[in-house]
Amino acid sequence: MLRLAIVDDDAGYRKEIRALLKQYEDEYAEQFQISEYSDGDELLDGYKPELDIILLDIEMEFVDGMTAATRIREVDQDVLIIFITNMPQYAISGYQVGALDYILKPLSYYAFSQTMKRAIGRRKTSEKKYIVAGERGIKQKIDASEILYVEVINHDLIFHTKHGNINAKGTMKETMKELEGLNFFQCNKGYLVNLEFVDAITGNDVKVGDNLLQVSRAKKKPLIDALNEYMRKMGH
Repeated sequence: MLRLAIVDDDAGYRKEIRALLKQYEDEYAEQFQISEYSDGDELLDGYKPELDIILLDIEMEFVDGMTAATRIREVDQDVLIIFITNMPQYAISGYQVGALDYILKPLSYYAFSQTMKRAIGRRKTSEKKYIVAGERGIKQKIDASEILYVEVINHDLIFHTKHGNINAKGTMKETMKELEGLNFFQCNKGYLVNLEFVDAITGNDVKVGDNLLQVSRAKKKPLIDALNEYMRKMGH
């Protein structure tokens, strides 16, 4: 269940946003835990980095949305901030506080749902999942989101990560089970790729960073389908 905050000094808009969230829940089978705040200072009072998404009005009487977002970023780098405004010129500077997007008033369900879809896709793929791997008694925790691809040679695994390679004992079957539900795809018996880091599919190869990994003939179409679904989910 995702935790959302609605921050707007207009009670009518808070009610409208709740209704749009309810419509989104029904359409996409999501569940939200929603809290409401009538101003930025109310959100900041005792703020803890526990929220997933903040729907934040920019123009508020006491502490405006941009100021609130700046102060939130001092203690919470992960929460997704979506500005809601009728003045798009303010929202453009949202990159300074790492805002994901902005939605213009008056609100339309289509624009709202597209932004929410992108935010939820980003949140779900950024959830931390760790696996423990290593060899000769030396084990280490690997953040699954930093794995570019996994290579298997006999019963030796090589985790190719953003920070270098980690060798381990194990099988592809075991690794796939540990990474189940994440954005990994087995392109042949020897490789399990993280779709986030796929740059291209060229002929019978998939390009991951500087590496070309072979794709089996039977896996090529399913890989393309999986990559398209991943990009759709991420809002690309």
